[in-house]
Amino acid sequence: MSESNHQIPSKRFGIGIGIDYGTSNSAAAIYDGNRVHLVRLETHSTVMPSATYIDRDFQIVTGQAAIDCYIESNTGRTVELSAEILGEGRTTTGQLGDKGLPEEAQTEKLYGQSFVDGGQKGRLFRGIKRLLGNSSSSRLMVFDRPFRLVALITPLLLRIRNSTRELFSKLDRHNEKTNHACIGHPVNFEGTDSNRNRLAQQLLSEAYGYAEFKEQTFYPEPIAAALSYLHDHPKAEEQTMLAVDFGGGTLDLCILTRRGQDFSVLATHGIGLGGDHIDQILFKKLLFPILGKGERWRRAGEDREIETAFPFEEYADLLLNWAVSYMLNQNKFTTPLKQRIDYGDEAAVKFRRLYDLIKNNYSYLVFQCIKELKAELSDRESAMLDIPELDIELLVTREQFEEFIEEVLEKFLKSLFDLLQKANLEPQNIQLVIRTGGSSLIPAVKHILDDLFPGKVIEHDPFTSVAAGLAIAEYKNLGNHL
Repeated sequence: MSESNHQIPSKRFGIGIGIDYGTSNSAAAIYDGNRVHLVRLETHSTVMPSATYIDRDFQIVTGQAAIDCYIESNTGRTVELSAEILGEGRTTTGQLGDKGLPEEAQTEKLYGQSFVDGGQKGRLFRGIKRLLGNSSSSRLMVFDRPFRLVALITPLLLRIRNSTRELFSKLDRHNEKTNHACIGHPVNFEGTDSNRNRLAQQLLSEAYGYAEFKEQTFYPEPIAAALSYLHDHPKAEEQTMLAVDFGGGTLDLCILTRRGQDFSVLATHGIGLGGDHIDQILFKKLLFPILGKGERWRRAGEDREIETAFPFEEYADLLLNWAVSYMLNQNKFTTPLKQRIDYGDEAAVKFRRLYDLIKNNYSYLVFQCIKELKAELSDRESAMLDIPELDIELLVTREQFEEFIEEVLEKFLKSLFDLLQKANLEPQNIQLVIRTGGSSLIPAVKHILDDLFPGKVIEHDPFTSVAAGLAIAEYKNLGNHL
């Protein structure tokens, strides 16, 4: 059994700041020793999308405004791709000619393999947290400039810092320092590097430093969620608790026992599994069949008609990653689609739909519709996937949805048993289960927990519990330094 005691040491700050920079959304909170105050990050919300938009003048917008800018500048826009120019090459030597005059040296442009979208007004970045554990993804191209991941995160953190300062002022805490924070992290970051957790935390630390959070501690996100619950329920009896934090990018679990005001962490576990993975599964299951997957392709050959399966797999990965799906608007992708549409059979409408999706850059719009469908199915037995721009109207039942994500649910259940095994416990030894994170709202996830821990599962602030717990952790000096 892996155990870590968390006795409450002396506090370092008069007020604690906690920041939950998430894959999909971010939240922040402060704790004054008595009450948790959530920081308002958007005009009408304490939760802010983890989104950064950069335009061609390299002006940066964050949060919901970043998404709005991206949609406004791209919806209905025809993408215009051209090969990137790497430089110029000399095609003659420039030697003297017949009349003793220098020959004019001829040059030609050298083109690379990457493509530039000439009409693109800006780039939107979401889910950057998922890349932090991969050393091969340390930079992303923004037009003609390479941006480090920390440069894409820092503007979000600066916005959080400014909003936190505003809350300090409203609470008349003008003399309190705001250059410190407890930073949340998953049990395990996504990635294949053996040192991915260390690498990701170093990048986060650097970004927080640029955002002027100079004094930093780190704390696991599922333990923070549990700490938030313990604060809200100070008179709860001594108990063994399981915290389930199922978010956009990762599934994070911990088991802890409470002894008075102290607690011990028995075990933690985390895997790369979250709402983003589920969205991609829904895209494949619902939309691939009505975009042309599995259809045949007839076309004229040199001496006879050729019939093969349409090469849909060449489109699949780019379709599933909306941030780069604009790359599909190249002739090598669109020309086969035009030929297939011109064939004029019943399946042609599917390829017309795919063609329109590509030419009008509707990929982000489609994923937003899928997220809305997923949310509706959390409250209803059926819901409509309605995308009028692509003439899509599909009725989806909750039963279908659960069949689609069966593999996700199996991984979720396995992770619970892996954690119990690490703690050397049985399900009946758990006295309380705290469920938090956006993906924890999925009914099938609720049912798994309710079946395994009957009568013991509660929902706890799905989108803000981690930030609240981090603020408490900093106030009580529980976080760790790098």
